[in-house]
Amino acid sequence: MRERWFGATGRKIPQIVLEGDETVSLEGALVLEDVEDDAKLREEHERGTPIVVRAADPDAVKRALERAEVACALVPADRADLLELDLRRMTYG
Repeated sequence: MRERWFGATGRKIPQIVLEGDETVSLEGALVLEDVEDDAKLREEHERGTPIVVRAADPDAVKRALERAEVACALVPADRADLLELDLRRMTYG
């Protein structure tokens, strides 16, 4: 599982996390529904705030993780299949 920095906390977390997974603390994170607000993403990233984006399908996961500001994609608990996405293949073919 690939990991990403969790804002300016100095720790890394998995790039895709199941909602409700108690092994991954998202405390202190800004949880967004999408990545549409560029200004908000940049502003919070500059502050060091960890940014988590909800994603319910493969395309939403890809869109979220294309943004360097995003620490992880948070997927529904019933979509464990999204943990196995091959993002390199989705991006580069």
